[in-house]
Parts: sequence; structure tokens; C-alpha cells
Amino acid sequence: MFIILATNDRINNRMKNFEIIKLEGEEIPEMLREIADPPEKLYIKGTLPSSDTKILCVVGSRKYTQYGKDACEKLISGLRGYNICIVSGLALGIDGIAHKAALDAGLKTMAVPGSGLDESVLYPSTHRQLAEKILEARGALISEFEPKFRATPYSFPQRNRIMAGISHAVLVIEAEIKSGTLITSKFATEYNRDVLTVPGSIFSKNSEGPNMLIRIGATPVRNSEDILEALGFKINEEPQNLELKYSDCSEEELLVIKILVEPMEKDELIRALKMPVSKASTIISIMEIKGLIKESMGEIRLT
Repeated sequence: MFIILATNDRINNRMKNFEIIKLEGEEIPEMLREIADPPEKLYIKGTLPSSDTKILCVVGSRKYTQYGKDACEKLISGLRGYNICIVSGLALGIDGIAHKAALDAGLKTMAVPGSGLDESVLYPSTHRQLAEKILEARGALISEFEPKFRATPYSFPQRNRIMAGISHAVLVIEAEIKSGTLITSKFATEYNRDVLTVPGSIFSKNSEGPNMLIRIGATPVRNSEDILEALGFKINEEPQNLELKYSDCSEEELLVIKILVEPMEKDELIRALKMPVSKASTIISIMEIKGLIKESMGEIRLT
């Protein structure tokens, strides 16, 4: 118990080194001033990204699946080296995964909690250490709530408009139909921001939201290049080193790569893998998200 308390004290003391600054009027980022219901004031800790940085809001389910986690990490890792800041809500689940993936990729990240920014109320408390890492990496925490405001069920939808408003695009990883995540995508549409989403299995409740968004016009994301294109970047077309390209593949994924010496139909590939259909389909879907394979003219081939 003493060790836990000591660790929490250390985090709180270090977070106190970052002053909470109040922004008003034209000090508030221009993207937020443009929305229909802009915040009257904004509190920040840390460093806001420069005006030429593209900001991508990444949101998803708190009860994420392994597919959602893998997709989130892979898509963000593919943005390494670009002037992009990842925005999310510091929540448990996909939000936290997105912040960590951004830090791992050397990208700036901003957290928009549903609470004030004082360390005594920062929500969730289990992510205070993550908040500290964001600040140390010259990222930022932002909130329109008073510094010692405690999170309420009503403060999360309110902060979702901040997340959508400050971003150039919103990426939805996983979400059930009745999900707070979809509130952010709704705000994005109202604010004329691009809505991107990761397609998922028709059998997964966590994919109901993304699949519905695609049906009504959201951009399906297959790989990091789709995100870069949506944000207006020119994609580097230089061929990748194959050893580096496949360095983080699982044994099952390497088996798919070995089998796909020649393009083949999906059913044929599943039979060749000699594993349960559901498992094989999941592996194929994940590899499509990673940009390792693609389906074209009815056949699956290596990219």
C-alpha cells in the first residue's frame, strides 16, 4: 500500500509542474472557434500542437476487442513521421490505446477528459500516469471545465464536441450502435469534419457502429495510407524493406504471406490455412487493416 501511495504522490507532484492555463476569445484554437457551439473558455496543460499540424481524433469502445486494439495500434503506428496529433478522451479502452500508440509512434497527442485538469479530479484516475507521459512528450490535456470539476455522466457528451471540433477528421475504431463514441462522429458531421471508420465483422456488436457509419457515407479505413490521404498528405511511394514490413507479423500472418505466392480467392485461402473459418477470417481482416494484403477482382493478394 505504501508503494502505491508513493507512486501516486510522485505522479501528482510531477503533474503539478505543468501549469493550468486558461484561454479565452481568440486564444482558443481556431478550429474550435469555428464550430456552432464553441467553448467560452478552455483550460490547457502542456503544449498545443502548431497550427500546421493535422489533428486526428481517434475514438472507440471501452469494451474493445483484440481486433479493435490491433487495428488502432497498427493504423496509428503507420502515421509515424508525419505532422499529426492524435486526440482522444483519456478514457479506458480504445482512447487509452490510441494515446499510447501515438506516444510509441513519436506523435503528439492531446487528451480531452470529461473532468477538469487538476490532478485531484482528473478522470479516470487510473490514467493519471498516462496523462503524465502525454505532458512529458510535449502533448497536452485540454478541457472547458473548471480545473476541479469532477466528471459526471453529462460531461462526456459535452467534451465529445471539443474532441470533434478541434480535429480535422474523426476515426471510429469500434462502437456499438448505442454508444457515446457515435456522439463524437455526429458532432464531426455537424462540424463538417471527415468521418473515417474501421470496418468490422457483421457478427460483432462492436462493429455495428462502424458498419452503420459506412452505410451512411463514412470513409472506410483499410490502412494508414487511407488516413494520410484523408488528411491531405502525399504518401511516400518508395518500396518498403520486406524484412521490416513483416517484422511484427504473427506466425499465422506469416503463413498467409507464404501461401499467397499467387493471388487466390478468399474461400480458397481459408481452406489452405487449415484452421477454423472464424479464426482465418479474423486473421485476413486484420492483415487487410495492416495493409499487408488486399482483395481485388475477387482475389486476395499481397500488397
